[in-house]
Parts: sequence; structure tokens; C-alpha cells
Amino acid sequence: MRRALLAAVALLLLTSVVQPAAADRNPTVLILGDSLSAGYGMSEQESWVSLLRDRLATRGYGYEVVNASLSGDTTGGGLKRLPRALALHRPAIVIIELGGNDGLRGTPIKVVRSNLAKMIELSRDAGAEVILAGMQIPTNYGSRYTQAFTAVYPGLARQYRVELIEFFMARVALDLSLIQADGIHPTAEAQPLLLDNVWPVLEKKLRKLPKTAAR
Repeated sequence: MRRALLAAVALLLLTSVVQPAAADRNPTVLILGDSLSAGYGMSEQESWVSLLRDRLATRGYGYEVVNASLSGDTTGGGLKRLPRALALHRPAIVIIELGGNDGLRGTPIKVVRSNLAKMIELSRDAGAEVILAGMQIPTNYGSRYTQAFTAVYPGLARQYRVELIEFFMARVALDLSLIQADGIHPTAEAQPLLLDNVWPVLEKKLRKLPKTAAR
């Protein structure tokens, strides 16, 4: 009985210490993406996510950035990984940058849409604002599939009333000088452009959040 009482007291003390520390943390932007956000083929410091950290600090936004991106990931993989990331980091904003690998593999449109929708719902249920990064793919699988794939993102943005980055790879995808030798991944020189595609949408969201979240 005495041991149980001591254990309960110790747990209470630990909780009283941990909770204020968690409350004192800066709000977090969580990036859930694939190789386009994981900084494939370059140093971490060159990636657009690292540049985002710098810009948030320079502009006076007191936000941490957590990069939960994984090269080769799909919407299915992201959906499996998201619950743990939400529980661990408790983000204020989630940027979902996934689907490109699904499209390149010809994943059924309804599967891509369903996975993205579930990620939006999970993020919202966890109290996070959501930004969806729109993707486009080459016409390898025909114009019908390509058009349906592209339409998934604005469709979900309307349905769930979330902010949309119309095309994450805008001004990069068709410029071969900004693409690595593999013909797929952006170069380090392209990273500022990717950030510029994200920034107007993200800053709009930051300005709408309570002032206590931006320092």
C-alpha cells in the first residue's frame, strides 16, 4: 500500500513538472511529406523545410518546424505515420505534401483521395490547422487519370475548407535546370522557389491564428 501511495505521489509530481514544460513550448508546424520535403539529394540545411525555419525566425513567428517527411512515402504510408506524429508533436499546423509517389505508381484515385481525407480529419481531430500541397504528375497513365489526380487536391480543399497550395512544384517542375539528374527531384537551387510556393498560404494561416501563437 505504501509503495502504491509513493508511486502515485511521484506520478503526480512528474505530471506537474511535464505539463507546464509542454505548455511553454512554441507552437509547431508539422511537415508530412515525401522526398520533395525530405531534402533528397542535398544537405538538410539546403532543403525548403530548413529555409522555412529560418524565415519563420526572421519574420518573428515563434514556431518550431518538425519535418516528418520520408523519401518514397505515399499517402498510405503517411496515413500510418501521422497518428504518432500528431501525438508526439501536437502541431498547430500540419502541411500535407503527399501523393506524388501514388500518382507515379498509378494508385487508384479513390485510394489517394481517401488517404488524404483521413489525414485531414486526423489532423483536425488533433486540433491542428491543415494546409494541403497540391500535386500534379506527368501524363504517363493517360490524360483521364492525370486530370482526375490533379483534381483531388482542390476538391478536398473545398470539401474540408482547408488552405491549398495549388501546385507545390510550380515554377520548378518544367525547368530542367532546377531538377536533379534523376529527372524527378528538385535541386538545392529550387528550394527557395518551393518555399515561396508554400509561404503565402502558410503566412495567411499564421495571421489567422491567435496572436499568442505568433511571437
